[in-house]
Amino acid sequence: MKKLFFLILPLPLIWFAISTSSCTGTEDKEDDTVTSDVSVISQKYPDFSADSAFVFMQKQVDFGYRIPGTQAHARCADWLFAKLKSYCDTVHYQKTTAVAWDKKTIPVYNIVGVFKPKSIQRGVWASHWDSRPWADNDTIRKNEPIAAANDGASGVGVLLELARNLKKNPPSYGIDIVFFDAEDYGKSEYENSFCLGSQHWAKNPHTPKYKAQFGVLLDMVGGKDAVFGRESLSMQQAGWVMNHTWAIAEELGYGSTFTNETVYPITDDHHYVFQGSQIPMIDIIQHDPERNTFAYYWHTHADDMSAVSKETLLKVGKTMSALMFNPPIQIQP
Repeated sequence: MKKLFFLILPLPLIWFAISTSSCTGTEDKEDDTVTSDVSVISQKYPDFSADSAFVFMQKQVDFGYRIPGTQAHARCADWLFAKLKSYCDTVHYQKTTAVAWDKKTIPVYNIVGVFKPKSIQRGVWASHWDSRPWADNDTIRKNEPIAAANDGASGVGVLLELARNLKKNPPSYGIDIVFFDAEDYGKSEYENSFCLGSQHWAKNPHTPKYKAQFGVLLDMVGGKDAVFGRESLSMQQAGWVMNHTWAIAEELGYGSTFTNETVYPITDDHHYVFQGSQIPMIDIIQHDPERNTFAYYWHTHADDMSAVSKETLLKVGKTMSALMFNPPIQIQP
């Protein structure tokens, strides 16, 4: 799915300075990991339905393998466009092509939903929606495609549920939801062969001179007992965004899920967004601390709906909902 660099960088964990205003939209603390007296969540935010996000995931998987160039891929793209169109103020269907590592020219469909298109202040939330064409980490049927429930469908499911809520609860600033294509078509031995959709979008955004003040990438955010560490490139490129996000998760009682462990840098969509547009974007991505890599079912046939946990979807979804309404930037009236 992405290229890993097994290098632990000694990055300082400097917490973002937040005002101590009273909290009006927090959830009850669910465990004893919350130790800070500083409130990060000062604005109310919509509740998040893990059941709804799960249904959105199942729908994607039901289309079949979302491999660029297949009928299932095209049908799923049209469905994603229609869903965002039903929720967002404006939707862009960015269709292009890319030459993949195997010299094949493949279709690439990036889909962008926009809230408050005229707002100068913007945050972008993204996930990839395509599926891996090969089960290269499996011991059987290595050349066959995978369902990619967690690795692809989970982030999209969370974002669709957030978009559904934003339609009923409009944000006070501009929010863009981007579904990147062709993230998982690459091979690690070929440089820049992953993340083809985000590479294109970063250099050719959906609107001319597009700029967002910050961004969040969701990747593999539905796995059972998932843990999300502080990915190193995110800390380098957007540490202030990650600090703020992790503070929100801690305040919600999710400190054991959003841990302070610094994780090896991962070349994912967020990296190409930063390279091409200078938008500081973090990567919220599952990390298995015992394996020191991704979950055991990563790039295998076990990455199906049985690998998904509604509890994880709820934790990520609530954190993102709170973040959307309590962003790491000061919103100007």
